[in-house]
Amino acid sequence: MRKLELINMSEIMRQEVDWLWYPYIPFGKVTIVQGDPGEGKTMLLMSLIARLSNGEPVFGQEDAREPMTCIYQTAEDGLADTIKPRLEDAGADCSRVFVIDESKSSLSFTDDRIEQAIVKTNAKLLILDPLQAYLGAAVDMHRANEVRPAFHALGGIAQRTGCAIVLIGHMNKTKGQGGLYRGLGSIDIAGAARSILLVRRLADGSDVLCLAHIKSNLAALGQTLQFTVRNNRMEYVGACDICAEELLHGGEKGEGDLPTKVMQAIDYFEELAATRDEIPSADAYRLFAQKGFSQKTVENAKRELGLPSVKRGKGWCFDLRPLRERL
Repeated sequence: MRKLELINMSEIMRQEVDWLWYPYIPFGKVTIVQGDPGEGKTMLLMSLIARLSNGEPVFGQEDAREPMTCIYQTAEDGLADTIKPRLEDAGADCSRVFVIDESKSSLSFTDDRIEQAIVKTNAKLLILDPLQAYLGAAVDMHRANEVRPAFHALGGIAQRTGCAIVLIGHMNKTKGQGGLYRGLGSIDIAGAARSILLVRRLADGSDVLCLAHIKSNLAALGQTLQFTVRNNRMEYVGACDICAEELLHGGEKGEGDLPTKVMQAIDYFEELAATRDEIPSADAYRLFAQKGFSQKTVENAKRELGLPSVKRGKGWCFDLRPLRERL
């Protein structure tokens, strides 16, 4: 029989959470960044590494910090032909970015080398891409009793070192589920993370990417942030009111039909086209927002209608003439 040991909560000193990027990525905890392939997860994190390694403020914040060391671990891409070029394109200080050598043995959540590397380099951010590659060969990611010990070990490393550990996760193909259930594997994976972020394009083919907050145990959910992709770099645009669930489901089609919201937005486009040839995009988004439409829904309806955007001075307008000619 084991000896009973109790901890009295009156003896515990209260401690505030420290943040790498408030309220999205906490220090000393595990965060998951998930999304479909090609949606920009890796590019966003490369851009984050670039800012941290150069001591620049992270997206949406103004306070700069001392340059930070990061560890980027990937099981999918080559270091010389993919990772190094991406880091350089993002503007990272590569002297502050490390990789644990896996040439002789593969890495897993329970590997002592993770903690050793963090301590040796004083890394403030560790990224494992993708998470399923580092769970361990003997771990079935769909079995909670196997997932929990692996995440417990990784969470312990994060807590002991104070390093922010970020896992890149892919999503399943099941539509209609909430964001917590769209990650691959057991729901216990989502349960183990303290923060879960979704990276998704605003619309198919759009160069606007959104970062939405799906889960947060340590602070209120953060606003959804928008970015544009230019010359292989992420440029921060600002916050918007689109939620994660809307990003996930707003563009999904039912049995051969467009979503109801998109159909309603198309109807409103027809109302606008009945009285004008074009409308400034800022005015359009404002009018649609007053009707309860998100920017993503407007983009989807605009794409379905085949409406082009035209430059007018320093701004952009939606060209409604193709639609007006069809009315």
